[in-house]
Formats: sequence, structure tokens, C-alpha cells
Amino acid sequence: MDLKELKEILQILEEKEITEFELEEEGMKLRIRKAGSASGNHAVPPAAPAPLIPVVMPAMARGAAPDVAGPAGTPEAPAVDEEAGLAIVKSPIVGTFYRAPDPNSPPFVEVGDRVRVGQVLCIIEAMKLMNEIEAEVAGEVVKVHRDTGQPVQYGEPLFTVRPDR
Repeated sequence: MDLKELKEILQILEEKEITEFELEEEGMKLRIRKAGSASGNHAVPPAAPAPLIPVVMPAMARGAAPDVAGPAGTPEAPAVDEEAGLAIVKSPIVGTFYRAPDPNSPPFVEVGDRVRVGQVLCIIEAMKLMNEIEAEVAGEVVKVHRDTGQPVQYGEPLFTVRPDR
């Protein structure tokens, strides 16, 4: 998919007022969701209509390790603390960290919870788009590095997980 095709999709979605869209083709997965969509989980009500922002992720088989490109274009695996055997879940984007889908709900995970690959750990809001951050490894949450409402930068640690063996 090239930039022209992506712009056409975004224009159609905006014109038709579609709030959520997902497309998977040829090793690429595209998910677009407006922050105010009914199915979208968000921690803060949007102040104004949110623009559609694409989130492009590589498609992968269930249970496969994600092939995420870092800033230099090099593949990145979940960070692992070699000494303790712990996996660090890092922020893939700049935004605001939320532990729960909304202020009145319990956090997605707590220290001591067991998580599975693909389970939602938190939300990061970026440009009024709520991005669900999923576990890349199955295991036990041993540390939460951020509090709700805190800004996060690309690559900052969010959670430490002790992987299942």
C-alpha cells in the first residue's frame, strides 16, 4: 500500500464518518479508529472531533513475535533484562499513558496479574487516538512503570513482565 492509497482510504472514512476500520493484506495490517468511537476504549472524552490517524502494524501469525521496526529501521524484539530474565514492555509511541479504559474502570492489569500474548496492558493516547498496548510475551506483571495521565516518550518502559517458562 502506498501513500496515495492510504490518503484515499482516510478521505473515504472521513467522508462516510466511519469511526473504525481494519484492513489486512500482504503482510501489512492497518487499523484506524476515531477516539470517540463507540467500540473504542478511551480514558478521556475527546474535546473535539478526532481526526482519523492510521496505525500500521506488520501482520503476524498468532503467537509469533512482532517484527517492529525501531527508529533506525532495525527490527526490535521485546526488551529482556538478561540478568533477571524479565521482559520490558516499552512505549511504541509518544503520548499519554492510561492504565484503564476510562476513569471509572479498574486498570487493565495490576502487579501480580498473569498476562497472555495480545492481552491489552494499557492505552496510550496520541493526537486524540487511543492506542491499545498489548503484551508481547505471556507471563506475570512484576512492575508498572507509569501512572495514569503521565506523558510517555517512544521507548520508555511501561511494564516489566516475568515471562512464562
